[in-house]
Amino acid sequence: MQTSTEFEAMALKLGDTVPDFTADSTEGPIEFYKYIEGSWAILFSHPNDFTPVCTTELGAVGNFLPEFEKRGVKVIALSCNDVVSHKGWIGDIESYTPGAKVGYPILADPTRELAVKFGMLDPDEIDSKGIPLTARAVFIIGPDKKLKLSILYPATTGRNFHEVLRVIDSLQLTANFSVATPVNWNVGDKCMVIPSLSNEAATLKFPKGFETVEVPSGRSYIRLTPQPNVD
Repeated sequence: MQTSTEFEAMALKLGDTVPDFTADSTEGPIEFYKYIEGSWAILFSHPNDFTPVCTTELGAVGNFLPEFEKRGVKVIALSCNDVVSHKGWIGDIESYTPGAKVGYPILADPTRELAVKFGMLDPDEIDSKGIPLTARAVFIIGPDKKLKLSILYPATTGRNFHEVLRVIDSLQLTANFSVATPVNWNVGDKCMVIPSLSNEAATLKFPKGFETVEVPSGRSYIRLTPQPNVD
């Protein structure tokens, strides 16, 4: 039996280039770099097939797929079972979530090789063989193949894919404009001018203008501007 030390891996850090791999999936062999080439991508993992929370999540992603496609995001799931198991599970997923179609690949990872590469394992969740299961990880990857955001949930807590879409909107916006997004920001809300941009540069950069919020410290660091790419 493999020991826990054999499954230890360095966690990916923001800005790291994600590892490449080739793996079997419900849509055939996947060469990861080739699959995501030039696109944003989301890789999200699941503890096990035929489990209740995972079933709700994959169905939700099936319904959200047009939203990911609209943002140019390639979607790929992973669960630590083989392809035969995945394909048998898809019927349950689509049955449970009305209108859902699993129109994205689910990677097979029965040996946990990919889970180790990406630091996805949950040491508190063990299968019948004593092997750690995969946690509910979310990795958002930029077109440069670098990790832009990661969220890690325990097996008992289902993800909020509305939030995943929200952070993709923020990541794509802030990658192209000199802004940051404040707490609870959604598309169409005001953005914040980044501190490294002077007032003079901000005036040229943002034709819609910006406002400076007065605070007790007297420092002019909170500057709000309409979202640059929204008319």
